[in-house]
Amino acid sequence: MSAEHQITTLDSGVRVVSERIPGVRSVALGMWVATGSAAEREEQAGISHLLEHMLFRGSARFGSREIDEIFDAMGAEINAGTDKETTSLYTRVLDRHLERAFEVMGDMLWRPRFGELEAEREVVLEEIAMYEDDPQDRVFDVLGGAIFGSHPLGRAVIGKAEIVRALTREQLAAFHAERYRPGDVVIAAAGSVEHDALVELARAADAARGEERAQAPVAANGSGPHQPALELPRFQRRERFLEKDTEQYHVCLGGAGIARDDERRFALRVLEGVLGGTTSSRLFQEVRERRGLAYSVFTFSNLYAHTGEVGLYVGTRPDNVREALAVVAHELQRCVEGAGGNPFTEEELVRSRENLKGRVVLGMESTGARMSRLGASVLNGLPILSVNEMLKRIDAVESYQLRALATELFTPSELSAAGVGPTEADFLEAIAPLGAGA
Repeated sequence: MSAEHQITTLDSGVRVVSERIPGVRSVALGMWVATGSAAEREEQAGISHLLEHMLFRGSARFGSREIDEIFDAMGAEINAGTDKETTSLYTRVLDRHLERAFEVMGDMLWRPRFGELEAEREVVLEEIAMYEDDPQDRVFDVLGGAIFGSHPLGRAVIGKAEIVRALTREQLAAFHAERYRPGDVVIAAAGSVEHDALVELARAADAARGEERAQAPVAANGSGPHQPALELPRFQRRERFLEKDTEQYHVCLGGAGIARDDERRFALRVLEGVLGGTTSSRLFQEVRERRGLAYSVFTFSNLYAHTGEVGLYVGTRPDNVREALAVVAHELQRCVEGAGGNPFTEEELVRSRENLKGRVVLGMESTGARMSRLGASVLNGLPILSVNEMLKRIDAVESYQLRALATELFTPSELSAAGVGPTEADFLEAIAPLGAGA
């Protein structure tokens, strides 16, 4: 175990992890649950997201407005998030308010009232409508459907309006009882915090639940989520298009990635820096700076429990979309060519490694980022690497690893394509340089 953090597993299965940071007066506190949109059946699409919203609509001890007033009075904000495999509830408070914040958040997480459902349902429906009006947001979920097909990882986290409209309080309560289990919860804190005191707060919350506490068995090693594993997706090249009256074509290319525990994750981050993750990257320089074909162009990746996705985005006007995608195809092909040599220069490798190291170190100066790292790592059964260990992993990345990853993940003819824009025919013509579809 790293000297920077401590982990305790309670009898209930709840795991508590903390990291004391000298010289700060605040604490970032998060409660992490191993469930998200990928845990939903198709007829439940959006229940995880709606449930996350409902945590704020009152608990057994605290009303909805009372929760807002308590955190306002502490000079703090409380927030939450839902993604494909995780739900989190988090805040940052002065250290003297930690006990009060924990008390309220614990009650919200474990004992929601599911009150004011109709009002919060309308809020979520407005969020869905806002999201559907934004083509740059929509294209990433169109890509998810292209990469993952009908697999749950391909569905939008936010859910479907028609399903959200029909969800009942009883369905929310049943999903909460099934998914918010002690063995699937991690409590994480970073900053001015004493680990033993945090553990005692967690034990008190366990005791307060009493009869309500779930009796699900805890894994023998006490680590990792206990939700049933999903079948792996069936990856194949797919093309998806959403016709929408827009000023730009929003295009994403992507495909199968790597799992979050894959040791090549550091090499992937460095590869992204060379290809499209920085302002000096190939795609940014060739598409935007040299030719002026787009305002926004970048690469991205998402790592899940047993698989992942990689992708790139470009948004460009109709008269530029063909040329922009031709340039993208050319740059991708450069990354997988070599004829015995290496398509990446030492200068590119060093610059991307140093960029990544800088972002890691700067990010770790935030108590919120450190808390998130602790919570996500413990929840997902990953080692909690020190900053120095992460820097060593980044420094160990070599150019041959980039070429191997680029060949495996970014070969143009194997990438799925997603677009949002005025005309599908123009989109299909623009992606032709990538190679024929399956």
